[in-house]
Amino acid sequence: MPRTPLGASPVRRLVTRLLAGLALVLGLTAAPTPLVHDASAAPQAPTFKVIAFYSGTWDAAHIDFVKEANEWFPRTAAQNNFTYTATTNWDLLANGGVNDYQVVLFLDDAPHSAAQRAGFERYMRAGGGWMGFHVSAFTTDAGSWPWYYNTFLGSGNFRSNTWGPTTSVLRTEDRSHPSTAGLPQTFTSSVSEWYSWSNDLRTNPNVKILASVDPSSFPLGTDPNQSWYSGYYPILWTNTQYRMLYANFGHNAMDYASNTRLSSTFASPTQNRFLIDGLKWLAGASDSPTPTDPISETAWYSLVNTANGACVDARAAATANGTPIQQYTCNGTMAQQFQFRPTDSGHSRIAIRGNPQQVIDVTGVSTADDAPTQLWSYGGGANQQWLPVREASGAYHFVARHSGKCLSSTGSSANGVQLVQRPCDNSAAQSFRLSVQP
Repeated sequence: MPRTPLGASPVRRLVTRLLAGLALVLGLTAAPTPLVHDASAAPQAPTFKVIAFYSGTWDAAHIDFVKEANEWFPRTAAQNNFTYTATTNWDLLANGGVNDYQVVLFLDDAPHSAAQRAGFERYMRAGGGWMGFHVSAFTTDAGSWPWYYNTFLGSGNFRSNTWGPTTSVLRTEDRSHPSTAGLPQTFTSSVSEWYSWSNDLRTNPNVKILASVDPSSFPLGTDPNQSWYSGYYPILWTNTQYRMLYANFGHNAMDYASNTRLSSTFASPTQNRFLIDGLKWLAGASDSPTPTDPISETAWYSLVNTANGACVDARAAATANGTPIQQYTCNGTMAQQFQFRPTDSGHSRIAIRGNPQQVIDVTGVSTADDAPTQLWSYGGGANQQWLPVREASGAYHFVARHSGKCLSSTGSSANGVQLVQRPCDNSAAQSFRLSVQP
């Protein structure tokens, strides 16, 4: 409080106080000097809110998926600026408790009561977003809720499943959709049990199939009596009349005797990208990326240097730690065949076909110009991870994660010259064309 000047009369002090009080009432006091904050440190308001429903009462594999989802989604929410709430109170669908959320998830079940079902249908018809997993579409009585199973999902009744749980090579069928625009043409899923349905989704004009089982997956399953040997099996799809996505995965492999998890539904970075991009689209927060023909994580490629036409090669076809990565006349051998296996944030480890545990590595974790490259057993090092950057020509350059420098030839066209890292300069020496190998 400001002090009254010395010598002021009692009357003057009283008048001063009355005027100060009047100013407070009228809002005329000077605004306090604002505190200075670093705007970059201020918390950002969440972009959207997600609520996940689950029951957690049926099948140890489904229960374990719920546990894992309720760990993975909160971490992902923090990284992508949305909130995640999990609940077993399905009545929130009936009483409008979901109206403040942009996206609803069904992890391991679907609504059962008439009020819950009616509330969910109202939410979706009003423009809400929904993502369902695996057993959320399971039914042998689609007629008990025809809007959900026949109209909304379009799948009808459960028909068959694979056993035991395995990965599957999935083919991205529609890369114009925001949830799949960032996916490669084919990719390996995480482990799951897979369902098929009584309805052929390809005949439904409202259903857009986003990914299906690639024929290279067959036979799919480990039990000969519960495996798929041929056929067409949708895995990811959307109904164009609603803001919805269904994912067939969500069943971890389990040791049922000890109730121990044997696989993770979130082990595939590519599959996780679908989840993140899908959630953003459902919430209306997607920036709708344009498809860029990403590299397949299941194909094997030769890498042909644009400057000299030589192939990236492991010297003498060796796969031991320390084997130099060199340039050599293209010959189609396994010493010149590599696979891009995603790590995170767009980076990949570049594995050699002769021993996929061995990857292209910058020697000694060096950040120096002209540091040579070699094969080394993958251990998660940033010097073993590369960011593929597509050029206008369709070729790529590869940026080392630890140094920000590019995989490069040295300018020589001679066989046996070791490849190095150099500052990225957009030159042909750092440009590689990818050629799919059988």
